[in-house]
Amino acid sequence: MAKSESSGDTSRPWQSYHTAYTNAKAGMEGVDKEKVQRIIYEMSKGSKYFENEERKDAFIKQKIENMQAQFAKLTASEISHYQKVADKRILELEATRDLTRIWLHVDMDAFYAAVETLSNPLLKGKPMAVGGMSMISTANYEVRITSCSSIVLFVLLSIDDLYTLKARRFGVRAAMPGFIARRLCPELIFVPVDFKKYTYYSDLTRKVFQKYDPNFMAASLDEAYLDITTVCRERHMSSGEIGEELRSSVYEETGLTCSAGVAPNRLLAKVCSDINKPNGQFVLPNDRTAIMTFISSLPIRKIGGIGKVTEHLLRDVIGISTCEEMLQKSGFLCALFSRSSADFFLCVGLGLGGTNTPQVRLRKSISNERTFPATENESFLFQKLVDLAEMLSTDMKKESLCGRTLTLKLKTASFEVLSDAFNSACKLMQ
Repeated sequence: MAKSESSGDTSRPWQSYHTAYTNAKAGMEGVDKEKVQRIIYEMSKGSKYFENEERKDAFIKQKIENMQAQFAKLTASEISHYQKVADKRILELEATRDLTRIWLHVDMDAFYAAVETLSNPLLKGKPMAVGGMSMISTANYEVRITSCSSIVLFVLLSIDDLYTLKARRFGVRAAMPGFIARRLCPELIFVPVDFKKYTYYSDLTRKVFQKYDPNFMAASLDEAYLDITTVCRERHMSSGEIGEELRSSVYEETGLTCSAGVAPNRLLAKVCSDINKPNGQFVLPNDRTAIMTFISSLPIRKIGGIGKVTEHLLRDVIGISTCEEMLQKSGFLCALFSRSSADFFLCVGLGLGGTNTPQVRLRKSISNERTFPATENESFLFQKLVDLAEMLSTDMKKESLCGRTLTLKLKTASFEVLSDAFNSACKLMQ
């Protein structure tokens, strides 16, 4: 059984302070992680954020201990039984492998920061972050041509990940409080978030995507999945050639670069798009041997859907760090996790992912949310509420939607989440 890494050197308390800031990201090669972690610890200690991180770490530790107890109770006969269950399920899942489709995942490089640099060329070459002193959405890093990275949207104190020209060399990255980022990089320039601008450029990229797959799946403002099987066949071009052409078209249309990953399914395509980031691409052949070789040494955290908590459970309880180990320890996965979770992990180990074009489903909800500094100014809060309502109304009109229930959610400075719902939201907005 793998040991938990929760215990740390008491003379170096920052080493046991786990944050999302020190994970490897594009542009963060060579960063002194211990120095960054120490500064984050020292500047966060005593804050509401620090207290919330401690609560989350305690929650993770408790989950690990509970599952370790389950693990320890497994008898030899139970382990043998679950291994047979796993072996049978692996054969069933393998039978579903589809190598007939070609999926491309495109990820705009440092989208927010790249857009800001495009709007203000004076920012080029300077350490810059989108956001403010309370929290940043992204930080720039050095790139091969023009602009680069990728974004991931979060909520309130967890924001997006984007462009870093040089800031990431100092350890600055998304979802980091601005005052800590400024400590790491004193010359850091802050640029306020401008979603209208980002939406405009996102719409331009989607016009390009539609030429290659009219039914492309937009995952966020800056990324999308495209089934390029048909366009490859009709134009007698390889998937790599289509990828290069699409990326070139995006640059010509927007002045922004993007990275792409091509693979037999969406799960692998997303992983591949991160390999040669920024402004690059990676093609994984539609070949089972190539897929299994690719997946063998891939860290589990590279897989979408495996976050911090799941990573700790898999590593600290079962000793799984790579995708290949999902299959090697498949019996324990079936013994300790639900059927659906175990199936997902086994699919990861086999390199299986979605290949069909999902059916168009009616949207169940639409929302808008923003992060801002802690305040007791009621006028400011009410104005923020009005701004969010107007943005939500605009988005609903754009999508020709009418609401039934309006929900208001507020996360306080102490990370307490409050929410309330009101029925007949449609009447309220009319």
